[in-house]
Amino acid sequence: MSFVSRPGARTNQARNRNVQTARPLTSHQAGLLRITICACQLLAAGLWCAAFPQQPGTPPASRSAVVTEITSSIVIDGNLDEAPWRRSPKIGELVQRIPRAGQKPTERTEVTLLYDKNNLYIGVMCYDSEPDRVLASQMARDASLNPDDRLSIILDTFRDQSNAFHFSTNPNGALVDGLVFANGETNEDWDAIWIVKTRRSSEGWSAEFAIPFKSLAFPSGQSVWGFNISRIIQRKLEEVRWTGARFQTQFFQVSEAGEITNLDNIEQGIGLDVRPFIAQRWFHSGVTGNDIVRGKPGLDLFYNLTPSLRLSTTVNTDFGETEVDDRQINLTRFSIFFPEKRSFFLQDAGVFNFATTGIDQPGGIPSPGAEIFPFFSRRVGLLRGQEVPIDYGLKLTGRAGRTEIGVLNVRTREIPGVFDSNMFVGRVRQNFLEQSYVGAIFTGGDPARPASRDDPFTPERTSMSTTAGMDIRLATSNFLGTNRNMLVNAWGLKTRKDGVDDKNASFGFGAHYANDRFQGQFQWREIQENFDPELGFVQRSNVRMMRLGASYNPRPNPSSGIQQMFHDVFYTRFTRLDNGLVETWKLYFTLFDWHFMSGDSMHSLFDLNPTYERLFEPFEISPGVVLPPGEYRFTPMRIFFTSAQKRPLQGSIGLTFGNFWSGTAKTVQTGLRYQMPPKFVISLNSNQTFAQLPEGNFIARIFSTQINYAVSPFLSFSNLIQFDNRSGNLGLQSRVRWTLEPGNDLFFIFGQGWIQELGGFYDFRQQDSRLATKLQYTFRF
Repeated sequence: MSFVSRPGARTNQARNRNVQTARPLTSHQAGLLRITICACQLLAAGLWCAAFPQQPGTPPASRSAVVTEITSSIVIDGNLDEAPWRRSPKIGELVQRIPRAGQKPTERTEVTLLYDKNNLYIGVMCYDSEPDRVLASQMARDASLNPDDRLSIILDTFRDQSNAFHFSTNPNGALVDGLVFANGETNEDWDAIWIVKTRRSSEGWSAEFAIPFKSLAFPSGQSVWGFNISRIIQRKLEEVRWTGARFQTQFFQVSEAGEITNLDNIEQGIGLDVRPFIAQRWFHSGVTGNDIVRGKPGLDLFYNLTPSLRLSTTVNTDFGETEVDDRQINLTRFSIFFPEKRSFFLQDAGVFNFATTGIDQPGGIPSPGAEIFPFFSRRVGLLRGQEVPIDYGLKLTGRAGRTEIGVLNVRTREIPGVFDSNMFVGRVRQNFLEQSYVGAIFTGGDPARPASRDDPFTPERTSMSTTAGMDIRLATSNFLGTNRNMLVNAWGLKTRKDGVDDKNASFGFGAHYANDRFQGQFQWREIQENFDPELGFVQRSNVRMMRLGASYNPRPNPSSGIQQMFHDVFYTRFTRLDNGLVETWKLYFTLFDWHFMSGDSMHSLFDLNPTYERLFEPFEISPGVVLPPGEYRFTPMRIFFTSAQKRPLQGSIGLTFGNFWSGTAKTVQTGLRYQMPPKFVISLNSNQTFAQLPEGNFIARIFSTQINYAVSPFLSFSNLIQFDNRSGNLGLQSRVRWTLEPGNDLFFIFGQGWIQELGGFYDFRQQDSRLATKLQYTFRF
């Protein structure tokens, strides 16, 4: 997540060459050497800074509150009527951030903090002058709360002003949690054991949180934590906060948090969670009619080696409860990215992030198309879309002082044609100043290590494929003393494989001025032809990329009915490394994009995207439609409208039209969402491209339907139906999650596929059927 996100955001990883001293360096090698020397100088400067100012400074204008220790028990029911809630001091008034920064909120909020030796308790009374208009549509675990009134909390338990735990809820009592890292980036897939209950009344609504200290990491003996709380009043598009109530400050900027004190004599126990599970799978082949039933036990274990260093172990791993991927049709020449969804790899994933992913784009601006992940966890346990069994996995994450550590080792089982494999990832980051770090990463292993054709017992590759690199991030939220955000990063990576001795590096740098009214960014990176991290993801290679962009986003007086106006100009260019020719350039103009106080938003008819593409070889853009080598210039135009999420019936429509490669194309995107709070939500989405080219016409279609029903925050049913005409596959996944109590879950997942018969739009043939169940139970010590 970037520092600044738009309200109602527009809708998202050789061997060393023997050097002969008598041989002069080529110009390319000399350039690489100069860049390497500069990078080393930057890294040395960062290490020098890290050696001295080991403690971060106190954030400006921070607030402080005392957490009251209690000895009597608290019943978590959403009622704040027990004596400790009534008698303990409040943390003070919250301050409006949007729409009128720094002013008094239109509705009062009271926050009380309590603790005993086992739990932190947070009680919040959200007064509302129109309680019948409080919005609450979501109830399922980890649901998106964007359409709702909501509360969000961050806890910076190490007081490092960079990393935190966050917890959110709405008036329905939905449980949403995650991790914050790098002072603004988030991992929303972290799940902790905690509880919240809410209650609505004639005065508004209240929330009562109980967060066990066993669910948190914190240094022993530290009684001061970073803390912030935010309340969203959705019908007014109003946000109020305890600290950091400025337009350019995002809530997950941990550096802007205040502090809470008096957290003495708190306990984590011995820090051991043992979670055995039983998994069962049934598979019915639509081709042979055969049934396969398999079951297995497994174990997940989590142990705090120190209060801030956690060891996670999985044995006989099962991912049967994982959600399916969203469908995508690739109309480009390069790889498309599918995010990780498996829980073991999502937990504490932020520690493995690298500077190549450190600059995000404003909402609605396409990414540059040169994504690099030195470690991409979907390379582990998945091969060409099929699951590879994992025997065991070990993961060590956490910190020692201001040094962050991440180590992952996974052993996969042998499958036909591919040997068993051991994969390793190591990551370290040394934090310095308030928001900066210098780091290194190393990966080793080959997830697709094939057996030799001559000898099936001998792997073809005799040495491990590796990737190694270093990165540095320099960031501040008080740039030149102006309370503005600024980020600069630089990085270098190199891969090593048998038979590949050169052109196997990638390096780059970037700068990002990410603030509310003005944004600017510059990115430059080189991705050499043979750079190919086996455990990573590279979108395109043999290119040098440069991106330059700026945004101007004023906020008119709220009485105008406009919340904010966005205007963007971005330029991206790719140059081939082998011949020096420009391969791609794109300009993106957003002449106006208005977000209204009603929550609706509209993009201009004059969003322009002038594009240049040079093909060096034929490109099959769609089956049977092949574009010949040559130069192509085209200028798509775009209009987009979306209504406010607070409405029971919310919709969006987008139209992209104009020249497209050698012809023309229209892309129509539609979305419709209907909610019956607090239990039922249905959404219908489509993305259709109609292309007319001299080489042939084609249509690319994706349809999806999501039907969700939540009985309570602990029992939910979700159903996803998807179809794309490229594969002709219609798929259904139905998923039930029943949380018996926090940490103990029962999953039922049913999947069914159908294949479209040739020549029949409504004629489908049944394919495979799948059913998976999983019961997991957590014991805490």
